[in-house]
Formats: sequence, C-alpha cells, structure tokens
Amino acid sequence: MKLPARLAAPVAALLVTVAAACAPQTSGGGATEDEKTGTLRVWLFQEVNNAPKQRTVDAAVAAFEKRHPGADVQVEYIPVDTRAQRVKAAFNDPASAPDVIEYGNTDTAGYVKDGGLADITAEFGAWPEARDADPTARASVTVDGKVYGAPLFVGVRALYYRTDLFRELGLTPPRSQAELIATAKKIRKAKPELYGIAVGGAYTYGALPFVWANGGDLATERDGAYTSAIDSPAARKGIAAYTSLFGDDNCPAAKCASMGGNATVTAFASGRAAMAIGGDFSHAAVEAGAVKGAYGVVPLPGVTAGSIAPAFAGGNNVGVLKSSSHRTLAVDLVKSLAGKDGQRRLFDAMGFLPTYPDVRAEVARKQPFVKPFIDTLAAGTKFVPASPAWGGIDASQVLPTMLQEIVSGRKDVAAASGDAAEKMDAAFASAAGRP
Repeated sequence: MKLPARLAAPVAALLVTVAAACAPQTSGGGATEDEKTGTLRVWLFQEVNNAPKQRTVDAAVAAFEKRHPGADVQVEYIPVDTRAQRVKAAFNDPASAPDVIEYGNTDTAGYVKDGGLADITAEFGAWPEARDADPTARASVTVDGKVYGAPLFVGVRALYYRTDLFRELGLTPPRSQAELIATAKKIRKAKPELYGIAVGGAYTYGALPFVWANGGDLATERDGAYTSAIDSPAARKGIAAYTSLFGDDNCPAAKCASMGGNATVTAFASGRAAMAIGGDFSHAAVEAGAVKGAYGVVPLPGVTAGSIAPAFAGGNNVGVLKSSSHRTLAVDLVKSLAGKDGQRRLFDAMGFLPTYPDVRAEVARKQPFVKPFIDTLAAGTKFVPASPAWGGIDASQVLPTMLQEIVSGRKDVAAASGDAAEKMDAAFASAAGRP
C-alpha cells in the first residue's frame, strides 16, 4: 500500500517508539541454544470456526517438517480473550513457553517491553518477501526500529448497508459522515423497528474513524513519549459525531451503549439494522445471516463528500519468543506461516486480508467483496499509539467508558474526553517509568 503524504509522517513515527521503556520487565535473557531438531511449540488464536484455519496451518506445518527432518511442530489454539494471561505466564516461565506465537498487532509494544519477543531484525531484513509488505503492516511489528515478528494478516472496517432497504426508501450510500448520520436517522424514522446504523458504546474501532476523519487522534508522540490527544478540539468533534448516533432516533442508548463490534455486526446480519461498520473479517458472518444477498459494502465516508475515513489497521502478527531454543527453526516457521503463499491460503480459508499489496490485488480479482476494504487500505489507515501502555488502556476500557458516559448523559463530551485523557496520560507515564 502506497501511503499518501499526509500519512507518511505518522507511519514513520510508529517506527520510532519507546526506547527506555523497552527494557525487559519480566523475562530474562534469550536462549543460549539454537537447536536444529526437536519439538517446536506454537500458540495460535482459536477462531470462531477454527477448522479452516487448522487445515491451512496443518498444510504449512507438514511442508515445514518435510524441509526440516527431525523437527516436530506441536500447535495449540488458544482463546483470544485469555491470551494476555497465557502469554504473560509464558514470558515468566520460559521452560513452558512456546517457540512461536500469534499475537494482535496492538500487543507488540507491550510484549517487547515485557522482554518476551525475539528481535528478528536481521532475518526479516534478509527475507525478500518482507520488503513487499505494506508500511503499516511493517510498522505493526516494529519497536524502536527493531523488528519483532512478521505481519500475518491485516483487517480494516467499512460500511455494510442493506441494498433492499436503500432501494425501497430511495436512498444511496452516504458519501460523507453528515450524510451517514442523516441517512441513519431517516431510516429509523421510516422503519422504527430497525437501527438506522448499529453502533456500540463498547466499539472502540468503530468510533475511531470518526475521530480521525475530523482531524483528531488518540495521542501525540515526541522523543518516544506519548501524550493523550483524545480531548483535543478535533477529537471531540469526532466523538460528538459518533455519539450523536445513540438515541431513539437511531440506536437507543439503553440497548446500544453496551454493544461491541461483534454485537453491531450481529444486529446487521440478523436484519435488525440497515447499516453497520464491519470488517472484511465480518463477511462470513454476514453471509450466514438473514441479509445474505441483500447487502452491499462501501468504504466508511469521511467528513468531505467522496472521502474515505481513516480506518484502524488491525490484524495479527506471528513472532518468536526470546526464550526459544530453536530460533532458526522458529523463524523459518514464521516465514512459512506469514509468507505470501501462507497468506493466500489464509485468505482462501478465512477471508483474512493479506499484508502484501500484490497478493491483495490477486485475491480481489478472485473475490470482489474485498474491494471496498482494499480501497480503504489504499486511502490510508491509522494505528494505536505504539506504546506498551496501550494494552492496559485498551483492557481497562478507557475509551468505551468515555463513550458510555456521553451516551448515557452522565457527562458531556468535554468532561468525558478530559477524564479519558487523564487516564491515558497516567498509563503512558507509568509505562515510560515517569512519575
């Protein structure tokens, strides 16, 4: 993905992150051995429907074991919602730790600070395919200029809408955020049994495009130190736009304040909403729902008509643990899983978007449904602060709490965003070792 000039600096900034904060916190030094045979333990995420992923991984493992006689790969699929505890325990107990793990790209900085991931900068730099990965994906495995894994897939969100309802009501897909809000409320008025657009007070990555499109951001960075920007005037404008969608005229706060991303997609797939912000990874769930054959997808619009709101560049990575005594084998297995062929197979099995622009172009020709998501990627994506503090900020629900305080009427945008900024700044300071 060739990023426009307006995003070049933010992406570059992601490559220069916490310096002092990267000192190991829990694990000791790396392994002193590099065994070329024996058992490699791998932890990958358990999917809702894991069978297709397992078949893909099994094929990659079989090819790997054929290339490396004497190597035996044991794969365990772990629940995503308990990954933090499992991985932390592995960092503290190298003897029981896996050699290779799958991890969310927002976890990178925290895992590096904890001293758990191996620096594979040299191997990544010598791997020809790595040079073809898009800049945002490369940034997601980079801390302080060093590489700690390989991007496995990228995920972005766009706007799902009911083509049958839009046709019935004489509507066209919205081309700006103002049109989106007005369209949602028009649908709710005509079809009061439906949400115009399903939104969630616990849907951080559905809200952030509104913040970014209005010129706001989560934080600013200077010399590796982060300061919250969620209470800036531009960010508050985006927060106000998103929270204006909660109410009886679209998505009642009593029902929608607690909804997360999965719940909003479920509402759309079941026919209870005319629109929803969902990912490329939501496609299978929508196809299995009541709206199959009666929906379309377009990029989520920005503030200016015809523009695309910046989307969060989500996705997962795979990396090698510093404690692994099979470093060479582990790195080669990472390449097998995250290389172009591996990502093609993952897309075919799971619909996960490849991190290589040329492979994305290939899959788009095979499966046209991915085009709006690829267009969103091409328009420019954003990422969370590359700080080890982000994992704690996310886990403690700082942003959902802010949104829910606003939509419930307990606080206005200024007060809620100010409180959220204070909590974020405390977390950033703690992660950097500042008082």
